[in-house]
Parts: sequence; C-alpha cells; structure tokens
Amino acid sequence: MPWINHVDTDKINETASKGKSDPQAVKRAIKLEGKWVFDNEQPQFVTELTYEKGKQGIEIDSPTFMGGNGSRLGPMQYCIAGIASCFLSTVVTVATVRNVKLKSASISAECQLNFGKTFDISNDPITESVNFKLNIDSDADKDKLNSIIKEAEQKCPAVYSLTHQIRVNSTLG
Repeated sequence: MPWINHVDTDKINETASKGKSDPQAVKRAIKLEGKWVFDNEQPQFVTELTYEKGKQGIEIDSPTFMGGNGSRLGPMQYCIAGIASCFLSTVVTVATVRNVKLKSASISAECQLNFGKTFDISNDPITESVNFKLNIDSDADKDKLNSIIKEAEQKCPAVYSLTHQIRVNSTLG
C-alpha cells in the first residue's frame, strides 16, 4: 500500500501486525538527559534528544513571571506543541487507516493554566483545560471526520497522558 496523507501505510500495517503477535513490539521508551544552567545569561534548561535519524538540541527558559529570562520557549509551550502535534498526527493516522484522504489538516491549540498551586496561593488544578480546533479539508463528510476525531481522542498518547493518571517516579541519583 502506498503513502496516504504523508503516512507510510506499510509501516503502520507492519507495526500493527507485529504488535498482535508480540505485544512488546509496540512498546517504546523516550529518554532524555537534561541539565539546569546556572549562568543567568543562558536559557535555564538544555537537553539533546535523539531520534531515529539524528539528534536535536533544545533550550528551554521559563517566562519572566516564573523567574526565568523568557529568552526561549518555556516548558509548557513545548508541552502544548507536543500535545497538539501528537493529537493531529493521531487524527491523520486514524484517517489514513480508514482510507480517508485529506487535502489539508491543521490544528490550533490552547492550554489554560492556573499557576496558583505553583505559587502556594491555591490548590486549584494547574492545567484547567486543553482546547483543540481542527481545520480539515477532505471529501469525507463532517460526520466521518468527527468520528475520526473522536477515535483519535481515544488513541492519542498525549491526550491519554493528560486524561489518565500516570505514575511519576522521582529519585535522587
């Protein structure tokens, strides 16, 4: 099968097939090592992430109201970029698996945050909401596209991580 919607359908089918016979085949770990930078003229956090075909350095700096210089994207901006890209990728993949061709797909994302808990002002949830607005151009009707979006909400790793309790284990090395 060819690529559809810039998704390699052969790879999707191969991975699904392997996962059905060996559940370990669909498990992955994402790892990084980062460090805090103590030089006031530099971003606060740096890391280098490795992907299949290379590495990419990332510099993160908190906004000024959080004590940073505001000189780079902040942690939550990377977080919303990751969530939005993961969700749109899942939408496109679900459409592809359903053999729905898309002409274009874009997403607007907004994350409503309350930093009261961070500053010991309140015990309100820090993340109040994440809102996506999708613009999809396709010959598929609106009901079909809405069902694809609903399925993507169930299958997206980032949405799952937001909506389900995930164990966080922190240890001193």
